[in-house]
Amino acid sequence: MQSSHSLDAICVIFDDEHLVADAGLIQPATLAQHLGLRELFEDRVELGDAPGRANVGDKAMTIVHSALAGGDSIDDCDALRAGSTKAVLGHAVAAPSTIGTFLRSFTFGHVRQLDRVAGELLARAWASGTGPGDGPVTIDVDSSIHETYGLKKQGGSRFTHTKVRGYHPLYAVVAGTGDVVHSRLRGGNANSGRGAASFLRETFNRVRSAGATGPLTLRADSGFYSGAVAQACRKAGVSFSITVKLNKTIHKAIAAVDEKNWVAIPYFLDGADVAETSYRPFGKKAPVVRLVVRRVRPTPGSQLALFVDYSYHAFVTDRKGETLELEADHRRHAVVEDAIRDLKYGVGLNHMPSGRFGANAAWLGLNVIAYNLARWTSRIGLGETIIATDTLRRRYLRTPGRITRSARRQTLHLPEHWPWAERFNQSLATLRAIVLRS
Repeated sequence: MQSSHSLDAICVIFDDEHLVADAGLIQPATLAQHLGLRELFEDRVELGDAPGRANVGDKAMTIVHSALAGGDSIDDCDALRAGSTKAVLGHAVAAPSTIGTFLRSFTFGHVRQLDRVAGELLARAWASGTGPGDGPVTIDVDSSIHETYGLKKQGGSRFTHTKVRGYHPLYAVVAGTGDVVHSRLRGGNANSGRGAASFLRETFNRVRSAGATGPLTLRADSGFYSGAVAQACRKAGVSFSITVKLNKTIHKAIAAVDEKNWVAIPYFLDGADVAETSYRPFGKKAPVVRLVVRRVRPTPGSQLALFVDYSYHAFVTDRKGETLELEADHRRHAVVEDAIRDLKYGVGLNHMPSGRFGANAAWLGLNVIAYNLARWTSRIGLGETIIATDTLRRRYLRTPGRITRSARRQTLHLPEHWPWAERFNQSLATLRAIVLRS
């Protein structure tokens, strides 16, 4: 049956220089401008005599906005040069070849300069109404495998513990908001805890410098179970909750728990109980802490039920509070996976574009900044604490538009009857009202 309106009859011409493919980028671009992000790049990143040293701010912002638009490779930056897209970004847009040269100019030392930018940007964003103030802050630390292909990726050609080639970066994420307060690229053969203590010291200092004055808590899985991590927390005055690696000593401590001390978990699976005992991890000189254990009876008829009565999951903590509440809170550490998933598939971190480690570390840092801009755009502008980057992009950032000029004034025309038009305008007005505090 032939359609009454054949699509074959539509003529397609790429000839309108006033069209904007991703007009909604004006929202995070406005936020970035009011936070002075481009100027931070210019002031804090100095690439010496490297070929990509000029116009650092424009190049860095090109990568950030490309990531927000859905670009996951250097070539995708070219989409920002189409039509009048530059008009909604507030900076010059660099060509992909220029971006490649820029990224390859980074050494790991230069990436540390990007860390400084990220820290100062966090402080400015939190001072603009997104920060925790004197409220409690829980930081989830985790690592993730970023798979690579080929044998020419510096630091990414070796096998990870999951038997794939790739990188193994660290992330520190604020629970409840998803803000990534620190990140660090590492080689794929790094174990989960390598460099974790120094990474956490920097994280705690950054969070404090950004304006968080309330109590801090660290949650981590067993990959970070080490005396160095616990010591870093104690020196910074940070409470910790860290999953233990089950060994003979831990099993002995669990076996010593009196049966009457096990309490059923009312909000978990049937046959799940929790108990606690005291325990001294990390050597004879380490302080005694609480060892909280959850035991779960295997499903009847399962293979596991043939060998054990219970499976155990335990963590050590120096926190105060009821055992049931602490156990429930520790399990919420799993929400960090939502942030990591968004980093991989919401921005451009499912792909590391260069063969050079420094370039990929810079790519990581810039994409994390893009991710945080998305978080703050939704939180400040839209009033939504957590909205996935792809949802933000689909509803707001990728809105097509057209720029017109009349009487020395530019107008951005967006589609009529756009479902989220009212919220878009409210968000933009809120973001434009941000005043950078000196």
